[in-house]
Amino acid sequence: MERIASFSIDHDKLQKGIYTSRVDGDVVTYDIRMKRPNMGDYLSNGALHTFEHLFATYARNSEFKDSVIYIGPMGCRTGFYLLLRDDVNKSDVLKLVKDSFEFIKDFEGEIPGAKRKECGNYLEHDLASAKVAAIDMLEVLKDWNEAKFNYDYE
Repeated sequence: MERIASFSIDHDKLQKGIYTSRVDGDVVTYDIRMKRPNMGDYLSNGALHTFEHLFATYARNSEFKDSVIYIGPMGCRTGFYLLLRDDVNKSDVLKLVKDSFEFIKDFEGEIPGAKRKECGNYLEHDLASAKVAAIDMLEVLKDWNEAKFNYDYE
């Protein structure tokens, strides 16, 4: 079998940030790396789960909702994949991600889609830890720009 592209990235050198992972036709996959791989610090399952519910809810209600294909956590618990149609430029991708993370940072109340009938693991949520992850990434992204979307290890 051929090695898939995401396994070709040197995860020992990968930093936190947003990267263009791949382009498939009119769908662009963004790697939102929230934790340094293989460093022993990962998103907890509860934080990852809550972050997913809030991130997806915000993005699918944003001005870019018609371009959102998928938002989902990485199995390694170091971040998320965001799949968008290619009609969203990188500056708007950055805006969407930052706005989503601001929403998560400030969120209060009942987590959307977290009732037993709505969720397959409704008991495993951690809003406080999701907020910490959002705050951390907002700091990482404060000076992010379109030029930084390429994997760069320098």
